[in-house]
Amino acid sequence: MTKKSKTICTIIALIVLAGIIFSVDEFTTQSSMLRTVLQLGAIYALAAVSMNLLNGFTGLFSLGQAGFMAIGAYTFAVLTIPVGSKPIVYYLYGVSDVLANVELPSWAGLILAGVMAAFLAAIIGAPVLRLKSDYFAIATLGFSEIVRILVASSPFNKITNGSLGLKLIPAYSSYYTPFIIVFICIVIIGLLIKSSYGRAFKAIREDEIAAEAMGINLAKHKQMSFIISSFFAGIAGALLAMYLGAITSTTFPIMLTYNILLIVVIGGIGSISGSIISAFLVTAAKEWWLRFLDQTMVIAGIHVPFLRTGFRMVVFSIILMVVVLFWRKGIMGQKEITWDGIYRFFTRKSRKGGAVNE
Repeated sequence: MTKKSKTICTIIALIVLAGIIFSVDEFTTQSSMLRTVLQLGAIYALAAVSMNLLNGFTGLFSLGQAGFMAIGAYTFAVLTIPVGSKPIVYYLYGVSDVLANVELPSWAGLILAGVMAAFLAAIIGAPVLRLKSDYFAIATLGFSEIVRILVASSPFNKITNGSLGLKLIPAYSSYYTPFIIVFICIVIIGLLIKSSYGRAFKAIREDEIAAEAMGINLAKHKQMSFIISSFFAGIAGALLAMYLGAITSTTFPIMLTYNILLIVVIGGIGSISGSIISAFLVTAAKEWWLRFLDQTMVIAGIHVPFLRTGFRMVVFSIILMVVVLFWRKGIMGQKEITWDGIYRFFTRKSRKGGAVNE
């Protein structure tokens, strides 16, 4: 395909996607599960792509995603909760004098959420990035738990409101806000991966010794990947806080990191498009398609066994096992969806069809 054809196809695809999102907004109710899946899926897609940048493209196995999302969510909430609402939110412990009159617009809160997550990543990155593989994963997992415990601890009551958490967090200005922000962030990550820095990340992933021999500064590029990944994880956390409207330390448990890792593995470690597809599929399966399995069901007067609260997760786990058995490298592996790939797929199919007809 020519470059012009690819550009036209990309524009058409973006128009179709925008049309789908617009149709969902126009023809579904506010409580529609489809709206929930699309918005949550977009947030998890950003979190998964940011994790993939570190785990899939740089080869650093991090488990601190929930911690950086918590930093972003709390930073956004603390800076954007309306001044008039703070007496209601901080009714028990009171609010810090420094924050009492602080009320930033949402766009500024989002940027600062990412900056704060990136800043803390830069601080812990220097010692933590010296560790290898499993030790690095354990260190980042420990950091995530430290963040979760600190935001709920009493010394920070006047900032994070302790175990009560924060509520009355400003919501999205429109239904389209999370999609636009996530799209911009993922495009930036995609451009970064295609740049010389992205190629350096991949070289480190393949062989650190060979990459260093080629002149790549390992410490610098690992630190850069860790900070950028944390920046976008912080923005994903802020988007989640806007979606929920209220957060506590329990909003960001270890399971959140495992869920994002699950999305990355199912989609393909080292594939942006795989992470996006997987985020929407996993969110739809968990939040929507399998919900009926949690409800008791009677067919022709016979009570269907097994269908009760929690059975949904059993079936979901079985589906995951099947997916991993048949797609051991995930849905996309390390490949991306490209127009050349789509063209080859359909032309190959048509040739096979022609051969069969002959």
